[in-house]
Amino acid sequence: MSVELNHRIEGLADGPVLLMGGSLGTTLEMWEPQLALLGAVARLIRFEHRGHGGSPAPPGPYSIDELGGDVLALLDRLELERVSYCGLSIGGMVGQWLAINAPGRIDRLILICTSAHLPPADEWRRRAATVREAGTTEPIADAVLGRWFTPGFAERDDGVVSRFRRMLVSIQPEGYAGCCEAIAPMDLRSGLSQITAPTLVIAGAQDPSTPPEHGRLIAEAIPGARLEVLDPAAHLSSVERATEVSGLIAGHLNPPGGGA
Repeated sequence: MSVELNHRIEGLADGPVLLMGGSLGTTLEMWEPQLALLGAVARLIRFEHRGHGGSPAPPGPYSIDELGGDVLALLDRLELERVSYCGLSIGGMVGQWLAINAPGRIDRLILICTSAHLPPADEWRRRAATVREAGTTEPIADAVLGRWFTPGFAERDDGVVSRFRRMLVSIQPEGYAGCCEAIAPMDLRSGLSQITAPTLVIAGAQDPSTPPEHGRLIAEAIPGARLEVLDPAAHLSSVERATEVSGLIAGHLNPPGGGA
């Protein structure tokens, strides 16, 4: 059964619709650096995965199929037949699932710092167990923050890092654990060649969670996809390199001449 996802609609009222799915352990506020530029060219719908922010957290484990089904249910509730989709990390995994399993619903696709297959599965299950046992994401917060931003960025802007730490520890533990368990067995690689949506893949050169090789595999498997590697950038490249990421997304939504 699908979950009614918390979401927020803003930006250009009559513009093309861009659905935005964030990283594991974040709320819809993670996309705030993109709002000014993208809100001028698109109607933005930011949503939160189950157990994140204002979205309900049913008992886990979850699956990528269920997370994708939540998004399709959101589109149905909003009476949106076809949208463009931008996702980072687990948001990008959901985006791949949507483009493979519901191709008629996805116009253009942007995949940021994500993977089609992210073993070892046992590591994700251990992380889920740690969070459930503690009843909070606090025990894993510092390690996660270390992967989200490069050391240079963290030193220059510790206020942003502190804000994202507070965001991470606000996530419902069952939601975080359930999403970890969705990533554990996920393997979307065999379906990538079926994706027909024009696709932009963005990777961070210093991303330890989903290194550039993961983005390269995706881009090489999806017909016509383009890969951009940002250097320096770690996992949350949309925050660390906000201007560049926003520009790449805007350009993909509105290509010169309107082509793919």
